[in-house]
Amino acid sequence: MQRITKLSFVILCFCIGQIAFGQSKSIVEKEAEFYKIEDIQIPKDIKLEVGGLALTDDDKLGVSTRRGEVWLVENPYSKTPNFKLYAHGLHEALGLAYKDNAFYLSQRGELTRLEDKDGDDEADTYKTIFSWPLSGNYHDYSYGPKFDKNGDMIVTLNLSWTNGGQSTVRWRGWMLKITPEGKMTPIATGLRSPAGFGINAEGDYFFTENQGDWVGSGRMTHLEVGDFGGHPAGLKWSDDPQSPLKLKPGDIEDNSGLTLYEYAEKVPELKAPAIWFPHTILGISTSDVLYDTSGGKFGPFSGQQFVGDQGHSKIMRVYMEKVNGVYQGAAFPFVEGFSSGVLRMVWGSDNSMFVGMTSRGWASTGTDEYGLQRLVWTGKTPFEIKTMKALDDGFELEFTKPINKTQAEDISNYKMVTFTYKYHKTYGSPIIDQQNAMVHKAEVSDDGLKVKLVVHGMRLGFIHQLEIPGLKATSGETLLHKKAYYTLNEVPGGELRSMQMEMKKSDKKVEQPKRVTSIPHEWGEDGADEKISIGTVPGLKYDVEEITISRNSKIEFTLNNNDDMIHNVVITSKQGKDIALKVGQEALGLGLDGPDLNYVPFSDLVLAHSGTVGPEDSETIYFTSPDEPGEYWIVCTFPGHYLTMLTKLIVK
Repeated sequence: MQRITKLSFVILCFCIGQIAFGQSKSIVEKEAEFYKIEDIQIPKDIKLEVGGLALTDDDKLGVSTRRGEVWLVENPYSKTPNFKLYAHGLHEALGLAYKDNAFYLSQRGELTRLEDKDGDDEADTYKTIFSWPLSGNYHDYSYGPKFDKNGDMIVTLNLSWTNGGQSTVRWRGWMLKITPEGKMTPIATGLRSPAGFGINAEGDYFFTENQGDWVGSGRMTHLEVGDFGGHPAGLKWSDDPQSPLKLKPGDIEDNSGLTLYEYAEKVPELKAPAIWFPHTILGISTSDVLYDTSGGKFGPFSGQQFVGDQGHSKIMRVYMEKVNGVYQGAAFPFVEGFSSGVLRMVWGSDNSMFVGMTSRGWASTGTDEYGLQRLVWTGKTPFEIKTMKALDDGFELEFTKPINKTQAEDISNYKMVTFTYKYHKTYGSPIIDQQNAMVHKAEVSDDGLKVKLVVHGMRLGFIHQLEIPGLKATSGETLLHKKAYYTLNEVPGGELRSMQMEMKKSDKKVEQPKRVTSIPHEWGEDGADEKISIGTVPGLKYDVEEITISRNSKIEFTLNNNDDMIHNVVITSKQGKDIALKVGQEALGLGLDGPDLNYVPFSDLVLAHSGTVGPEDSETIYFTSPDEPGEYWIVCTFPGHYLTMLTKLIVK
């Protein structure tokens, strides 16, 4: 996760998952028919910035916080829960587990055991199980633990951030296994910001990752001992005698021109993601992983994974399968509309889901700075794509309810696009190599619950976005969520039999006439009348609140991105802050075309704009200022930024 300032809790107030306003409101209402979000009342004097959740044996909810506290919530299912301070003085506890009458948590610099010996619901002992070095960098987050089937604990350590992810002290960027006695074994490295991780019933480890340097988009990766997850900074410590791999940072090219899937064929230690979460489309800051162990008491998705997204304040659903020994699967939207950024999830004894949230420093669509809510299944089954399985020539879909056979057999009801991301040192990645695939045939099962799609244009190593906008169940219901995103690494039998389609690749440059990056010829030798520059500061803000220029003036405008996130500048052509907000909303609707368009819509509301500018980079654009004096606006339209990243442009 990247740091943003305290003001970020207001970020994206009505955006991303709530854009356009009418549409997103309706999906939240529709989801609530099946899964209801209930508030857990937090006393006003408690700043419950949730870092971890764990349920005790006597059904009390433990909550660790970023402020270094652990709270016990008695009767967390009721409307009048009781909060009691169990422990304090800790250092940003971003995880929590409970076992053998004790809480375990990761502080920034250690794994700690807390125990209440006299039964008064207050910790009497704070025991260090294992400690690791700290650099003092703000980005040195530590997560966990989670217990494996042998009773050992798994933790993950975030990279520091200094002009990119850095492993400034030993084991930063690693997943570690620690025994209750304090023996540590490093498992894997290549982690950048591993806020979420989980262990499945077979004992396999998975971690989620957020977009950043070396990470084109959010993703979930299966890690085994000796694996490399993609970010080379942690390889700095591969010469340690305990390291399970010998790969070095210099072994990884900064800009190979390859995708992560392709590069993994060159470097056996590198693990391609099992699941991609397309950035700004499905999520922006993946967080916790929670397996549905309810046996059907939380709806029709038993055995699947729920994955939180801190930035979008929502939960996604993942169906995972193993093909030729390799994990892969499909990601689906599930429930959005939580009050703050979803960071942690845990099951209650009644098979409801407790959801812990925080947004201070990390932007989220939920407007609250923190929150604790409960997600409850209403007992009604939504009409959804339940599973999506890979075939060697297509996919098999299973639905939660019987489908209309006539509609399901009509191939015009299916749309599929394939795309992927670059694997490089640069922060994030545009969508690249986008191509349409074609559903050639659809065969419906006798019971109406499954359909086999024969697909032309499947590609290994690519995300396959499937959209079924008009399909209905026999009951007349339309799909609650109409899109699925399958990450295809393998096919059954090992040979892809999907007919390939000759298409022009979409790794293209789109002409944007309002992005002028060289001095217009007609300006002559005198060049610009005025030269303006604007910078960025953490918290999704420009470094100035207003800029004054003259009307009908030739402007040279430079964006210096001093932040650790991607930004742009868009100058509006009409007056009023509402115009800037409208342009930001339109940018969010660009979908897969957003990266190619620098997240700037073709609109008469736009006077001029830059491209997307990465951290520690800059771009200069040229335009002529409006001829009408007044208050115009400069706005960043990179998804999620426009509500707070605004500067007034006064034209005189």
